[in-house]
Amino acid sequence: MRIIGGIFRGKSIIGPMDGVTRPLKDLTKESVFNVINHSNKFTLNLKGSNVLDLFSGVGSFGLECLSRGAANVLFIENYAKTVDILQKNLNNLVNVENYQIIKLDILKINFLTQIKDKFDLIFMDPPYAEKNINIVIDYIKDNETLSDNGIIVLHRHRKNNDILPDYLKIVEKKTYGISQITFAQLI
Repeated sequence: MRIIGGIFRGKSIIGPMDGVTRPLKDLTKESVFNVINHSNKFTLNLKGSNVLDLFSGVGSFGLECLSRGAANVLFIENYAKTVDILQKNLNNLVNVENYQIIKLDILKINFLTQIKDKFDLIFMDPPYAEKNINIVIDYIKDNETLSDNGIIVLHRHRKNNDILPDYLKIVEKKTYGISQITFAQLI
């Protein structure tokens, strides 16, 4: 795994050492950023944006955002071994301090009530087997965590048939290999 764009392009990302964490594949990540940068269905300027990386794992998505000029990235991950790898990956970036790591299970603790910032981009990459993702989407809506015209990017297995809340407008949906990527906005 590596960072594919921005100032840290080509930098290696330490992957998980066990089978618990499923990192975002480089090709899928590149495709997601192509949609973010070139979609005519929504407007998002990653430079200067505030990013929330939920279920962040080793940080592949958030690291990419930092490399591409995000103003700040908040990583939320609950698996201790993965959080250690995430911190190592962030330490490998030179002079990067515009991030925060919160170690908790976002499905059990609505930490978003404690955050006053709004996010331009929220990336959700829960375990494929997780069925309760709407809990987190409800947190995002109820706490007004997403900025006006902000985007939620949801990474799921292509065979998942999640029924998303009615207040979530699907802007675009893409399939890359076994990954299904949904780009959505709150309405």
